[in-house]
Amino acid sequence: MTLRVFLVAAARSSSRLAERFNEDRPLDHFGRHEVRLVAPTLLPLAAAELRYCSPTPRSRATGDALGLAPMAQPALRDCDMGRWRGATLAEVTARDPAAVDLWLSDPQSAPHGGESLVGFIGRIGGWLDTRPDCEGFIAAVAEPAVIRAAVVHALNAPPAAFWNVDVRPLSTVALTGRPRSWSIDLEPGVR
Repeated sequence: MTLRVFLVAAARSSSRLAERFNEDRPLDHFGRHEVRLVAPTLLPLAAAELRYCSPTPRSRATGDALGLAPMAQPALRDCDMGRWRGATLAEVTARDPAAVDLWLSDPQSAPHGGESLVGFIGRIGGWLDTRPDCEGFIAAVAEPAVIRAAVVHALNAPPAAFWNVDVRPLSTVALTGRPRSWSIDLEPGVR
């Protein structure tokens, strides 16, 4: 049986430059407005047999605004950034540029004391590979980093490819296949 998993990136809770690691802020005004604009195109996702979201306020709010009434999945949480939680990349870089360089260049490192990139991709891939077979499809609203990790896992790409995947708020991707054998659908309309 082939499974389709539609992933939707959560709407914004801040501008990209003001994003903080492990941010728990709700949707901002622009995020709510963007959800209203795209909601009609994503309405078919409400027919998914299973509907999930990352356990962040903005993921849940995005899913609710899209009419999904998603179940929060702890496995879909963002990468644990340890001591860097709540800081921006610019703030961390100013304090400890060597640690940031290590984090960006070595996917097995965790200079922040949290989760390594390899561990994060493995956790998201584990969630993806344990989805139940069901008729139809699954929808999940998640943090952009979660979707990046899912794409890297689906492609069986090296972990460093994570930095080459751009996921914008409310973008969608569909993964089609079964555990450990996924394809990416670049026209993810519900069929």
